[in-house]
Amino acid sequence: MAKNVALVLSSGGARGLAHIGAIKELEAQGYHITSIAGCSMGALVGGVYAAGKLEEFREWMKTVDRKKMLELTDFSLSLNHIVKGTRIIEAIMEFVPDIPIEDLPIPYCAVATDLIAGKEVVFNKGSLFEAIRASISLPSFYKPVQRDDMLLIDGGILNPLPLNRVKRNPGDLLVGVDVSGHNYKLQWEEAHRVHDPQEKNKSWKTKILDKLVPESLEFNHYTLLSRVSSLMIRQNSILMTKLTKPDILVDIQMSRYGGFDYDKSEKIIAVGHQKTLQALANRQDDEDDKHPSLFARLRNKNKTKKQ
Repeated sequence: MAKNVALVLSSGGARGLAHIGAIKELEAQGYHITSIAGCSMGALVGGVYAAGKLEEFREWMKTVDRKKMLELTDFSLSLNHIVKGTRIIEAIMEFVPDIPIEDLPIPYCAVATDLIAGKEVVFNKGSLFEAIRASISLPSFYKPVQRDDMLLIDGGILNPLPLNRVKRNPGDLLVGVDVSGHNYKLQWEEAHRVHDPQEKNKSWKTKILDKLVPESLEFNHYTLLSRVSSLMIRQNSILMTKLTKPDILVDIQMSRYGGFDYDKSEKIIAVGHQKTLQALANRQDDEDDKHPSLFARLRNKNKTKKQ
């Protein structure tokens, strides 16, 4: 089977850390990533990978807890966003240099949305971090990016899984990793089974962060809008897989982790490993059924005997 991969990584907030596990599992199984496209968190992970700094990013994420999340949150008094979004980019730039996209060792692009024109914007040249910052600009949360006559927000609004934007060489497998899905009901049930005995000991700053970005699924004005947009984004990603069918789709629907669980990076990365391994195994089974090798025929013969 072909081992070269054109990889596409979806939006999904902290759930997009599963993209790290997906990339590591693809490499462990002998696949070679020849190009990458991403949206929102997928644009961030994809850009860091294309720059050759994925391990450094993973190690840095291990240091992110709720306290550090607060330190990286540069609150704003603006009426159209809560967070400026400068601190997080500057923190990542300490170990990932901002280089022109066209100088990356593999083709890369990020997707954003122009709020003024209502159109998709594809970054395939210019500043890597301008592309990432535009792509992650979650509406009403992060400050939009002003560029020329455009006002750029999260690419997930229009194209959360940009399968149609990745550069693909002849023979490359098209692989999509979609973390936009949720098991909402199970997520709600699990959140309400968890009781935090340390609630009374939390600092006032942490309590403010919990209200703005709650670990549970209690609704406020932000989480309600976030849920609505997540449902729409999920439907867009499903439609994209029907319009541009990937050879392999790693569909990761999480119930335990939410879009702001950045302090749980290793657990989310492990989910990416597991789901990618499962998707690759399923594809192998499909290939064996279509074109049975000698080994596959013997394996199926043994299965029949046991039955």
